[in-house]
Amino acid sequence: MNPEPILRIIENHTTGSQTGLISILEDIQADYSYLPEEALRIVSEKTGRSLVDIYGVATFYKAFSLRPRGKHLISACLGTACHVRGGRAVASEFQRQLGIKPGETTSDHLITLETVHCLGACALGPIVVADGHYFSSVDQNRVREIIDKASVGIDRVDITTDERIFPVEVSCPRCNHSLMDRERYIDGYPSIRVTASFHLKHGWLRLSCLYGSFSVDYEYEVPKDTVVNFFCPHCHAELAGASRCFTCGAPMVPMLVRGGGLVQICSRRGCKGHMLDLTGVNL
Repeated sequence: MNPEPILRIIENHTTGSQTGLISILEDIQADYSYLPEEALRIVSEKTGRSLVDIYGVATFYKAFSLRPRGKHLISACLGTACHVRGGRAVASEFQRQLGIKPGETTSDHLITLETVHCLGACALGPIVVADGHYFSSVDQNRVREIIDKASVGIDRVDITTDERIFPVEVSCPRCNHSLMDRERYIDGYPSIRVTASFHLKHGWLRLSCLYGSFSVDYEYEVPKDTVVNFFCPHCHAELAGASRCFTCGAPMVPMLVRGGGLVQICSRRGCKGHMLDLTGVNL
């Protein structure tokens, strides 16, 4: 392995004595589709982190893989809510059409299939996630559509027409005051305004209210991989729940959905982990 690309990644995520290990691993996996052992040894040598610690991080977060993955990842949920609605049949149809089993990659290295036990959107099951994008109420007839979209690059999303992206109105789970800012729009809809705190900085932060969009505006630039504390701008309570991001392990930020339910977003800058539960609230 040519060490130069790995060294550049390490340099890009090193500030003074601080090294962003998770960001380094994310960039390595983005380049190689997995975390090669040789690359991890280089990271260990150059950052001073033990190989045991690095492997601990790499195996703890489900976003990382120690085996080669395809260019695109499809995850089919087999949790209880999805299972009783036909999730097992959906997963089997993916296996049939792709010709692989869960944990395997197609021979052209294009798609890796995995099954998971919960994706945090039980009310919308069966759920399938392709490259971080949620598909709800999936049945066997939609499997080919999802495979085709993933194959050409599902990140090419048009927020004006994509049915997987829809607006939500949210409020503070503590004081129930609306968090919608109808004077500032993002993606053509009123934004969600909260107060953000990180690295001794405090300021406003606005999020898109489109579930599935990751557009954001902020008073202070938030460095990638930074875990941000969110607060209600009205009662000043911290927006913190008991859940952890299934992708990176950071705390999730809960907000009440108008009409009932809960939406949660990952507090780590750059992570796209999010969950939607329209069946009830569990803080």
